[in-house]
Amino acid sequence: MCPYLDPRSTLDAAGNPGFGEPAETRFSTLRSMVDPRTQIEMYSWMKLARTFDEQMVAMWKQGRGLGGTFSGRGHEAISVGAGLALGRKDVVAPMHRDLGTYLVRGMTPERIFGNMLGRATGASRGRDANLHGVGDLDLGIIGFVSHLPQSLPTTLGIAMSFKYRSEPRVAMTFVGDGGTTAGAYHETLNMAGLWQAPFVLIIENNQYAYSTPLTQQMHAPNFAERAAVYGVATSSVDGNSVNDVYQTCVEAIERARTGGGPTVIEATTMRMLGHAIHDGAEYVPADLLDQWERRDPVANHRQHLLDTDIASEAMLEQVDTTSRERIAAAVAEAEAAAMPDPDTLEDGVYA
Repeated sequence: MCPYLDPRSTLDAAGNPGFGEPAETRFSTLRSMVDPRTQIEMYSWMKLARTFDEQMVAMWKQGRGLGGTFSGRGHEAISVGAGLALGRKDVVAPMHRDLGTYLVRGMTPERIFGNMLGRATGASRGRDANLHGVGDLDLGIIGFVSHLPQSLPTTLGIAMSFKYRSEPRVAMTFVGDGGTTAGAYHETLNMAGLWQAPFVLIIENNQYAYSTPLTQQMHAPNFAERAAVYGVATSSVDGNSVNDVYQTCVEAIERARTGGGPTVIEATTMRMLGHAIHDGAEYVPADLLDQWERRDPVANHRQHLLDTDIASEAMLEQVDTTSRERIAAAVAEAEAAAMPDPDTLEDGVYA
């Protein structure tokens, strides 16, 4: 019987997924060295996110979903690496392609599928039908604000609340390359640099803002250099290497936590599917997708674990099987869940 990959636990002493330390313990100590145990954990989360993504896309093509859906294929190393680097009391505002961060923080596949199917068991209790609204303050997750980059000023405000109260906590958020051209991005970085806020921003440079390539978005697409003028620390990282993302985020988070101010991290990757399920992305050159497919973050990290003898083929096959079973069970539970009670329509409405 395959172990149960529960977001509240990670690996056992032998490195098998599913029966390890609780999240409260895991988040208490940041690991600057990417040890073998952590590397297997990374693969477990990335594989779970990828399996979720593939199931989600298949369901929408079959007409089994509500609303829109946004694939995070190719972004798994960024979302998992960043999510694992955060401390338990830190706060994060993920975007629509950061499924791995939601999962690592403890948002279960059942709740996320429930949200996507408009069920009462979803994170927004049927008020939304995709990753919008998938927030939970008990998990330190701020629900996604879909009008990019409006999560940035919200997250900066949270970071400043930590600074005002002298709490050693950090607020992190994400933005795409397209979002860096909006006014709120620049206003947020100006204020973050001025106030030296405990704030970490990850720019997910995935080459396209909807259908607009980088070459048509800006003259100088070096995001780290452009951000440095605001007095923030900057880093550039391979967004398809979960090890590199994790280590870079750990350093940025610890710098922010100890009063060193904000960091902007440019993580370069590729959006492997269209903007959303309705977008076939015919405008993306096929050879460009082929190049990035060879850099697939999940497949390459899997091969790294095998090449370095960190994990065996049997162990990784067990992870793969567990992920498929976990997602199948989550879909079955979400589809069987009740729709929201109409009498609760005004619950949680404040204005």
